[in-house]
Amino acid sequence: MEITIFTTPNCPYCIKTKEFFKEQKIHYKEIDVTKDQKAARELISRTGHTGVPQIEIKNKTQNTFIIGFNKQALKKALH
Repeated sequence: MEITIFTTPNCPYCIKTKEFFKEQKIHYKEIDVTKDQKAARELISRTGHTGVPQIEIKNKTQNTFIIGFNKQALKKALH
């Protein structure tokens, strides 16, 4: 499983999401969309959303995006 979280530096929900991942001992890649404009454009193109956090969860059978900090959706997607 590969997890990427798209963030901005001062986003409180981004911080909560990263804290959740750390508590659950889940490894993730972080992309700060304020520093990577190409990633920001691609993300908007793929999801249609401009808000953060956006969490992409890839596994062998599917690719899931979760918009915002949603603990229940994250737990479901990760298990």
